[in-house]
Amino acid sequence: MLVGSEGIFDMNLKLGVVSSVGPTAVRVNLHHAGAASGSLMRGARYGLGEVGEFVLIESELMALLGRVIEVRLPERERRAVNAETSDGVTVDAVAQVQLLGTISLDNLAITAGVSAYPRLGDRVYSAPNTFLSSLLMKMDKGDENPKVALHIGHVSSTKSARILITPERLFGRHCAVIGATGGGKSYTVSRLIEECLRHKAKLILIDATGEYRDFTKHTIHTHLGNPTEEPRHSQKCSLPPASFTEGDFFALFEPSGKTQVPKLRAAIRSLRLVSLKPEPVQTTKPGLLVRANRLKQEILEVESNPEVSHLLDNPATPFDPFKLTTQIIEECVWETGGRSNSPDPDRWGGYDGGTLSYCMPLMTRIDSVLRSRSMECVFGENEGLSIVSHIDEFLTTDERLLRICLEGIHFEFSAREIIANVLGRYLLQKARSGVFRNGPLIVFVDEAHNFLGRHIGGEESSLKLDSFELIAKEGRKYGLNLCLATQRPRDITEGVLSQMGT
Repeated sequence: MLVGSEGIFDMNLKLGVVSSVGPTAVRVNLHHAGAASGSLMRGARYGLGEVGEFVLIESELMALLGRVIEVRLPERERRAVNAETSDGVTVDAVAQVQLLGTISLDNLAITAGVSAYPRLGDRVYSAPNTFLSSLLMKMDKGDENPKVALHIGHVSSTKSARILITPERLFGRHCAVIGATGGGKSYTVSRLIEECLRHKAKLILIDATGEYRDFTKHTIHTHLGNPTEEPRHSQKCSLPPASFTEGDFFALFEPSGKTQVPKLRAAIRSLRLVSLKPEPVQTTKPGLLVRANRLKQEILEVESNPEVSHLLDNPATPFDPFKLTTQIIEECVWETGGRSNSPDPDRWGGYDGGTLSYCMPLMTRIDSVLRSRSMECVFGENEGLSIVSHIDEFLTTDERLLRICLEGIHFEFSAREIIANVLGRYLLQKARSGVFRNGPLIVFVDEAHNFLGRHIGGEESSLKLDSFELIAKEGRKYGLNLCLATQRPRDITEGVLSQMGT
């Protein structure tokens, strides 16, 4: 039995004995419930029966780790505790202890759950801080002395009781940092990043509010839009429209009704066809596909070409969004040409003013989005590298942290959410191509409730922000790991939270 300074049981930390055993918890008769305060030992304070305290239950073949979740007195003893209660007063207090794990007495290895239950009368001790600090490492089934261990804090006020954890256990099944506003999420994320940087890990931080701007060592700072404050060496970036899919544009432009949706989709398809530059679609209007009074067969033959058709149907095929409004005008034509008394079904007719009037609100919104300050980093005149190029370059350098600041992007048109979703989708595409198999990447997402589990756009143009959700579900097998920080976990889908191992 491991007892004393060399083991985990210390008679000075004994707090009671087991008086009742249940399937998930036990009750403990407390010996020191009447004490005015806890006990100081080896520079650390022990409550000897306080709510929240971790305890060890000594059994015949093993030990159990538990936590005090309730301390109470029987009703007959309730009046024994008052303002004049002193250390000499003995009270019959009972603690309820939740059972957490089983400890092997041979090597102190810890496994989750209860493999055997204690007996009535088994002794209960406060868990030494030095043992608590080693819990995470003892739960790891790998090497007992790993080459890399992250120092993420210490137990209570005992600076020497350092808490270490391996990167595999912390990020292996993704990680979530959850807490109320002001609860220390940002500090915790900063601590995790600092430790990862110390061990030369590759990290990308999507900083929604700009509060991580103070990182300096081994860090590349980039920003989209115009944040209020950024480091001098932060590089302003753009996000090329080619990174957007058809669904992203639909969520931005929000077409409605039975006319706007098909006309916008037709305009995007036509601009894709023009961007591929097949000879038969060239017209006197550069960059546009003119349909008015034109033979339908000319376009149908080009679209049926196998080399062209699969690109037209691919939602990621790029096109020129600045020509959307004029192309929508070209789509507003009659389905048949010729005269009314002799229609020609092989040709499109002239321009249809009625359909065009229905599309005018859509065209106005498209112009508003393209000129919006919120989307300036996408559709404005941007200088320097795109953020996509920055990501590619970062992955080939010795720098360890790429910080992408989104503070300067306004919330108008759901711009921040769409841009973050585009970045997540690009990283997932890189992961699926095998880029991170030999060099894993950790993506930190601050204020994650803004980017996960949401739908934006109108009824006919709804877009689910699912990039980071897909990373949580399948990124691990590609070497892409996720760390989320949020103060609103209920806004994160159950599918994502179920993938968080830590």
